[in-house]
Amino acid sequence: MIVDDQRSYADYLAQGLVHNGFSVDIAADGVQGRDLALGRDYSLVVLDLRLPGLDGFSVLKAVRQQKATPVIVVTGLDSLDDKVTCLQSGADDYLIKPIAMSEFLARVGLHVRRGCAPSGSGARLEIADLVLDLSRKRAERSGQRLDLTRKEFALLMVLLEHPGEVVSRDVIAERVWNVQFDATTNIIDVAIRRLRRKLDDPYASKLLHTVRGLGYVLEER
Repeated sequence: MIVDDQRSYADYLAQGLVHNGFSVDIAADGVQGRDLALGRDYSLVVLDLRLPGLDGFSVLKAVRQQKATPVIVVTGLDSLDDKVTCLQSGADDYLIKPIAMSEFLARVGLHVRRGCAPSGSGARLEIADLVLDLSRKRAERSGQRLDLTRKEFALLMVLLEHPGEVVSRDVIAERVWNVQFDATTNIIDVAIRRLRRKLDDPYASKLLHTVRGLGYVLEER
């Protein structure tokens, strides 16, 4: 679904999606966009921020409270503060208008693939008593399910793909958010803290460790 009150731009994005095999709904205001996003199961939501009725920040917040649907923000707002706010609020990507169709479709394909669990793959990543079930998008520690957001799940997956190895902040930014962050941005630090509260705080054995100046490592100590 595309949520954008600029009909010509929404049609431009929709045409590219339809030509690549997608079915597309268009919402012209934030209220309709929120209601459709919550009431239907979309593979992806493309969200503008400047919307009548309800702004895009509020739509994003409402979606994230109930669903894990991938959300790409496509907007004319190019300030770092807006970008950071959206990413911290659960947006999967942030693109600035105007955007080339080729890049837009590449980003859409990436997030749709990530949002679809591989059927019957049975792929699992494990370390100590931590298990990440990729087919079911489920994380467990000591047999207890961890209630992770999409971003926390993606972050944990990146770390679990390299057990015992230090994963740099640059790699995390690219793999989890598909962007490079300014050195002063604390998005990764906040995400790590939230993940650590769920992953380590309830348990005596700690798995997620910070290697100052280098990055983060997942290992049993």
